[in-house]
Amino acid sequence: MSRIGNNPVEIPAGITVDINDNIVTVKGKLGELTQEFSDVTIKVEDGNVLVERPTDAKAHKAKHGLYRSLINNMITGVSTGWTKQLELVGVGYRASNQGQKLDLALGFSHNIILDIASEVQLETISEKGKNPIIKLTSTDKQLVGQVAAKIRGFRPPEPYKGKGVKFVGEVLRRKAGKSA
Repeated sequence: MSRIGNNPVEIPAGITVDINDNIVTVKGKLGELTQEFSDVTIKVEDGNVLVERPTDAKAHKAKHGLYRSLINNMITGVSTGWTKQLELVGVGYRASNQGQKLDLALGFSHNIILDIASEVQLETISEKGKNPIIKLTSTDKQLVGQVAAKIRGFRPPEPYKGKGVKFVGEVLRRKAGKSA
């Protein structure tokens, strides 16, 4: 039995969920998201979204919890949105943006210029005495995570000094150097 899939997803006020064939559309104050589903039955009853599987086959069990989580993420995205913050740790590491173009100086011989998808709002925060922060906001959780992972992949944090691009609040596993 799927513990996550059996839980109903509550629909907050101001959000509408439409189900046509196997396509779920969620509309809210921040936007609209659509997702196609298969092998499960999705119903809206009493202000809740219910996901039911046809059999106890392994494939149906796997999709049961997954689709419930995806619908929950869609509802949260159109009501409050998703945010990821990245911190640049290192001497001379800088970030700036002009519209949807992110300009990163990460210690390479050249700056990295990245075009960010239009669905993601980009903001760079640079305060004196603090590390630069890149703030990504969108209604789509998967897209925000994918863009954040791509930026982090340019210079992942290293275990000795902790230099690189890391998520705000991320705890790094540090190693002792040669002298220890």
